[in-house]
Amino acid sequence: MANVNIKINNMECSVPAGVSILEAARLSGIEIPTLCYLKEVNEIGACRICVVEVKGARSLVAACVFPVAEGMEILTNSPKVIASRKTTLELLLSTHKKECLSCVRSGNCELQKLCKDYGIEDAHRFDGFRPKYEIDDSASHMYRDDEKCILCRRCVAVCNKNQAVGVIGANDRGIDTHIASPYEMPLNSTSCVSCGQCITACPTGALSERDDTQKVFDAINDPEKFVIVQTAPATRVGLGEEFGYPMGSIVTGKMVAALRRLGFDKVFDTNFTADLTIMEEATEFLQRFTKKENLPLITSCSPGWIKYCEFYYPEMIPHLSSCKSPMGMFGATAKTYYAEKMGIAPEKIYSVAIMPCTAKKFEAERMDHTAIEGIADIDAVLTTRELARMIKKQGILFNVLPDDEYDAPFGLGSGAGTIFGATGGVMEAALRTAYETLTGESLNDENINFTDVRGTQGIKEATYTIAGNEVRVAVASGLANAKKVLDIVKSGEKTYDFIEIMACPGGCVNGGGQPIQPASVRNNVDIRAKRAAGLYEDDKNLPVRKSHENPDIKQVYAEYFGEPGSHKAHEILHTGYTVRKKY
Repeated sequence: MANVNIKINNMECSVPAGVSILEAARLSGIEIPTLCYLKEVNEIGACRICVVEVKGARSLVAACVFPVAEGMEILTNSPKVIASRKTTLELLLSTHKKECLSCVRSGNCELQKLCKDYGIEDAHRFDGFRPKYEIDDSASHMYRDDEKCILCRRCVAVCNKNQAVGVIGANDRGIDTHIASPYEMPLNSTSCVSCGQCITACPTGALSERDDTQKVFDAINDPEKFVIVQTAPATRVGLGEEFGYPMGSIVTGKMVAALRRLGFDKVFDTNFTADLTIMEEATEFLQRFTKKENLPLITSCSPGWIKYCEFYYPEMIPHLSSCKSPMGMFGATAKTYYAEKMGIAPEKIYSVAIMPCTAKKFEAERMDHTAIEGIADIDAVLTTRELARMIKKQGILFNVLPDDEYDAPFGLGSGAGTIFGATGGVMEAALRTAYETLTGESLNDENINFTDVRGTQGIKEATYTIAGNEVRVAVASGLANAKKVLDIVKSGEKTYDFIEIMACPGGCVNGGGQPIQPASVRNNVDIRAKRAAGLYEDDKNLPVRKSHENPDIKQVYAEYFGEPGSHKAHEILHTGYTVRKKY
């Protein structure tokens, strides 16, 4: 692409032709503030925070949508520009519920930061009529408070464009405009899949996960309850961001130490049951592949994807793996095998899961998934963000904690288990086991990585020849990409044997419960790649890298389940699905 010569704040710059003023400024080392803009997702110039002066233009222009041209002269911080941004911020505050001291996003709110940066001293300058809305907390995973909404529409764009769900939008007009579902339906009455991507896109506290921290504190303080906790693979490369660590840092040891100090009786690793999932899922795949029945097999680890399939592609339900997710398998195993082993009544065990995912809150409430009738496999799900709040609330000095280790028998997970948190990770973990099972050959450090299914691309495809058989695989992350893959399969355009789908773009590392990064970071840093790199580094350094070589997995089969795919394993570790009515 050819370059054009422009001036930004009287500085001569050469930038690619056709890029926006916003991008040109960034390339020249200048950040223009935004509120509604999300790169390649929401580029609508609606919030007017990014306005700049362009010589010859009759009015200020929105930098996020205005392209540069040869000879253009731009002022990004002139008195006129600053005055406009301040007025816009004051107008936003005029209808904003100003509860900054108690807001869940205080200190990590893009509106709050801009008000501080621009010295907004009179937050009530334009006070007048302020619309009132009831908080929608009908969904199991989140709430929406429209009185904190600034109508940036980032949530709408993510729900529609990235996730192909589109259950929210702008209702009414003028000062009554607000974000809601069609016909003001409560969120739990729509086809929302609980992915939480709208929450991570929101610049304010208008959207947040349902906070279950007090429920967990109450359980920890109940002497009648034996409280155990599991941590998902992606939490170990997300939690550190809440405490100032570089993105992608592995903070497993400190996370375990913090959980002990919070008072949990036992701290376990979901990587263990990720390995258990692979044992069951790889067995299921090999059985289907041998018989050529219900192919492609599609993974079932992502509850947002499962809910999407139940709503939007019920005809594909027979292709879903019947395996519970690693979280679900852990809860089921804890209240059966572990309860028997330790002599604890299942109803006394309070099982908590720390997840990067808001849809896990919905999954935990699916009583049709339980191993023991009437007893939930999982009693509470906390997001990575909720765990960080608990740690801070209890005064635990995370950064100075010594590294601690998980408890046995669910404390040992393989590298295959840890990469579950990245898109393509479930597929790669399954291929490691399927390859060795079919060929009888051992994968070494030189050929253990199935790199074709790695990376943050929305759709990846590969064909592997294993023991003389061609295995055609596909990986999709983000439900809009899942839709593309499923439509290709339904049309017969392509044929796959095994498909991995994750609801969130990039996989669990980018889940709806992970630490929220502002648009200034999201637009310029590949968050998914950085967090995934931490998981692949963890995999590389772990002593066991294949699920079927995990000695604790071998033990649980020897002592309890018998063998992968056994009748007992199916009763406890597998499940079914429900056709849901789409709204």
